[in-house]
Amino acid sequence: MVKVSFHQKPYRRMLMETYDATVYSSPSDKTAFGRSVLKDPHCAGSLGIAISEAIEATVTTPGTKYALGSVLNHVCMHQTVIGQEAMQQMELAGEYPDIVIGCAGGGSNFAGIAFPFIQQKLKEGRTTRIIAVEPSACPTLTQGTLRYDFGDTACTTPLMMMYTLGSDFMPPSIHAGGLRYHGMAPTVSHAMKLGLIEPVAVKQRAAFEAAATFARVEGLLPAPESSHAIATAIQEALKAKEEGVKKVIVFNLSGHGLLDLAAFEAYFDGDLQDV
Repeated sequence: MVKVSFHQKPYRRMLMETYDATVYSSPSDKTAFGRSVLKDPHCAGSLGIAISEAIEATVTTPGTKYALGSVLNHVCMHQTVIGQEAMQQMELAGEYPDIVIGCAGGGSNFAGIAFPFIQQKLKEGRTTRIIAVEPSACPTLTQGTLRYDFGDTACTTPLMMMYTLGSDFMPPSIHAGGLRYHGMAPTVSHAMKLGLIEPVAVKQRAAFEAAATFARVEGLLPAPESSHAIATAIQEALKAKEEGVKKVIVFNLSGHGLLDLAAFEAYFDGDLQDV
């Protein structure tokens, strides 16, 4: 578990330990690469480092298997069941979205909601705006470059053509741990290159403000990652209201925040800062 999340999200760790898992903070002393990174005791860790450690542990431990859960194209395609279900839900409602929004870290979450609607843009000429929302502290799409790069910090994965901040990029310690990744899935990156999607970067406090608003209105507390999509959905809704036009907006509420209450406590106490 990435070091910063290990400490910021203790309830997630506790839940895994309840099911008899052993959770290590990454960078750890359990791998050669982790030990090399720990030469800087202040390193907060990153998804790239954790992936490197997971790969090393897998190839050096007999009988161990490792399934990457994001970034890779087959994962993005698997996740599209989300968007396919959303399209069926829209049919039941007798509507079609003008805007589709998803948070974007490694890309699979966003691809899951967006790719079926991108298909409709390509096949049927739909004009739906599709927005990928990332944290301002880790602006892969809005400030990264499209080039070949490694998916992990130790440079052990195959090279991938993607928007990237560099495999050695160390993201700030924001609470949206699932979005602290240096690169973007190759398929999402290609869609960006073709102009099929548009990126937006949201600051941490704005995401938590949107989360609190959503919880008070809808009764559901969203995860910090999902809250980035909510912040942009609210912004687009207010813009449509000001312009006096009807907009059908779909966003992906991809997780609850009940295990992120420590982060919400920091936000309400005024201790949560933008980076």
